[in-house]
Amino acid sequence: MPRRASQSVSNSRPADIPGLPARRAALRLLDAVLRRGDPLELALHGAAQGLPAADRALVHAIAAEALRHLPDLDALIDGATRQPLPNDAKARMVLRIALIQVLALGTAPHAAIATALPLVDGGPRKLVHGVFGTVTRAAPALPDPPTLPEEVAARWEAQWGGDMPAAAASAYGVRPPVDVSLRHPAETADWAEKLGGESFAPGHVRLPDHASVTELPGFAEGAWWVQDLAASCPARLLGTGEGRTVLDLCAAPGGKTMQLAAAGWQVTALDQSKKRLERLSENLARTALAATILQADLRQWEPKRQADAILLDAPCTATGIYRRHPDVLHRIGPRQIAELAELQAELLSRAAQWLKPGGTLIYATCSLEKAEGEEQLEAFLRQNPGFSLQPAQQGELPQGICPDPEGWLRTLPDTLADKGGTDGFFVARLARAAQ
Repeated sequence: MPRRASQSVSNSRPADIPGLPARRAALRLLDAVLRRGDPLELALHGAAQGLPAADRALVHAIAAEALRHLPDLDALIDGATRQPLPNDAKARMVLRIALIQVLALGTAPHAAIATALPLVDGGPRKLVHGVFGTVTRAAPALPDPPTLPEEVAARWEAQWGGDMPAAAASAYGVRPPVDVSLRHPAETADWAEKLGGESFAPGHVRLPDHASVTELPGFAEGAWWVQDLAASCPARLLGTGEGRTVLDLCAAPGGKTMQLAAAGWQVTALDQSKKRLERLSENLARTALAATILQADLRQWEPKRQADAILLDAPCTATGIYRRHPDVLHRIGPRQIAELAELQAELLSRAAQWLKPGGTLIYATCSLEKAEGEEQLEAFLRQNPGFSLQPAQQGELPQGICPDPEGWLRTLPDTLADKGGTDGFFVARLARAAQ
């Protein structure tokens, strides 16, 4: 059978093979992530440019699933070769793409190899064909849960202990739930019933599996927006605004901005990305909520006056959302963590100056790295004696999410694991001394 597939490819021009452009795009996308370190979502535009929407979705699915199962795919490939292929070898990249289609996306083996061999024209076609045939004839199954990259598991074990990598792997194999935040928290029970979901806090509903978000009641009229439960906690710790001013820094695409506006704050939302701010504007328009929007680089911008509160959801490695973005586990290492921690320290120091005496500053990152959370907070408090940690209280947080004994909030892969889990987040509430 593999020989006939190879022969059929050799008698066809590559341009005649259905589905080949999407596989070429998937190869470009995987290369952009693994070799250049580009974020998957950003690299998708360039890799799949000119393809129809359905093909773009396929390109994303192939690359994302290959990244999610990369260590396990490589183990299968290495078990079928006499000598290991280099990690960045084109033959290995093509085999990853071909095998993930068969093992995770339901593609027939003959179709997967027919669109794989043209990707190595002028290269080791016989090797790719032989390894693919050896692996698929054994009818393997990918491990459930997927295996974490070795360096990631070691880093997280060093920070959080031996149980954490196993919990992270288990969460990796579960489809992340879809949470929504409500414009009117008083209507929580009604919306939980209308949406057929479960609520863990006022203003929150966790949707049932496989719900088509845009077709659900309340979406078009802006009654709610999609926002992970952990991501809703930073704004929850600011409470009601009662007309006071708040700076929402690094605000786009706007989940926290909408929370704050709905809670009665006068919000100024800043972000450096014009494209992301366009999404924020669209979300505000849909929900009929108001905020002042500014495009600015926080390293250069200065406010005209101090604010009553500040929420800094700082740029970070995003390792806390690895379930949704598996590329971060392959792009992020000690160098990137250190670089972003340095940026966070700079932004946190600047933001602190923009807060009124007696005001509240929320610092948050969607990261599972202590350097971007606990260690960042401890360094800030050492350098800024006019600030103190204001511990989070259980009554302010959703069911199943508990503050750390030190007073900050940390969600990990085992948080609410029996309910589908949450993103990984660090949140600290800081109070500036009154003068």
